[in-house]
Amino acid sequence: MALHNAPLGKSSEYPDQYDPSLLFPVAREENRRRIGLEDGRWPWFGEDLWQAWEISWLRPGGVPAVAWAEIRFPAASPSIIESKSLKLYLNSLNQAVFSTVEQVAETITADLSSACGASVDVRLLSVDDSAPAIGRPEGYELIDDEPVDDVVYEYSTESLMVSGEEVSEQLCSHLLKSNCPVTGQPDWATVMIRYQGKKIDRSGLLRYIVSFRQKQDFHEHCVETVFTDLMARCKPEQLTVCARYTRRGGLDINPWRSTSPEQGPGPRLVRQ
Repeated sequence: MALHNAPLGKSSEYPDQYDPSLLFPVAREENRRRIGLEDGRWPWFGEDLWQAWEISWLRPGGVPAVAWAEIRFPAASPSIIESKSLKLYLNSLNQAVFSTVEQVAETITADLSSACGASVDVRLLSVDDSAPAIGRPEGYELIDDEPVDDVVYEYSTESLMVSGEEVSEQLCSHLLKSNCPVTGQPDWATVMIRYQGKKIDRSGLLRYIVSFRQKQDFHEHCVETVFTDLMARCKPEQLTVCARYTRRGGLDINPWRSTSPEQGPGPRLVRQ
């Protein structure tokens, strides 16, 4: 993974001038090859929803303005954006003058779309308009208290099993943890799985989720790995996998992948 020039894990001076060149793209292709997808066609729809909580700029009179943003990167984009580079880029707006909030949104949209190679959707929101957080989406069953024998903390798919019963279920776990592949820092998430097909063994699914505990990978890659593993091992007719990660550096990342183009990450969770 070509990250030796990325700002992640390095000491950085925060910019005081607007600078879109700070954005550091990371190609998705390498991870998709690692999980067995090499033909450029992916078995999912989806996006990466970023919530950015620290956005500011100067109004024409010099008084600052603040907002937060929902940023949606399509899963089909050639690249993701390395998270620290996005934080540095957003901070480069702090001393820039914009005449309207629409101009700010248009600028961020153009810069991110150029960096990741696809059309990005950016929505700026007032800090007075933030949505309330919830523990987990309605209708999802928590599997964190399922009995698990022989817990493992190294990534393993062997516990993913199904029975002959056909079901439609919505399951979630607050126990997804992985580590940043550059800094080694822990990343925490609630993972939500909606599927239709043969019933997935819940204890085995929980064991599998816990096995990510020492895995080093980016948020987006973890979700694509879960999706691919469930499709390969459990063969559901329909599947949606979403992870809502906790905030770091004023950003949280919420990737989702689905056999349906109309699924999404749902509402913000309490740990965000």
